[in-house]
Amino acid sequence: MPVTTLLDREIHVDDEGFLTVYDEWDEALGAELAKQIGIEMTDEHWSLIRFLREDFKEKGETATTRRVQAAGGVPAKRQFELFPKKPAKKMAYIAGLPKPHGCV
Repeated sequence: MPVTTLLDREIHVDDEGFLTVYDEWDEALGAELAKQIGIEMTDEHWSLIRFLREDFKEKGETATTRRVQAAGGVPAKRQFELFPKKPAKKMAYIAGLPKPHGCV
């Protein structure tokens, strides 16, 4: 399992850079990950990231854009506005979760 260093600490990641250990994540790390992919985090962004993390704890898998819309109440169009081009993938990356099933 690859390891990388961010914010002066080692974190475990997969080959694409997604965190593989749930408990290594915190909001400071999430902010750094967002910065790396050009996302400036607002309260609305953080609300979605927190939803994803809670949903992952309950379901054991990363929510897709469709699930975020259905269970989280955030329309897909808004997700694309907040996290352009690949919202589910970008949200999962920032949230320190595995890439959702079906994402390329």
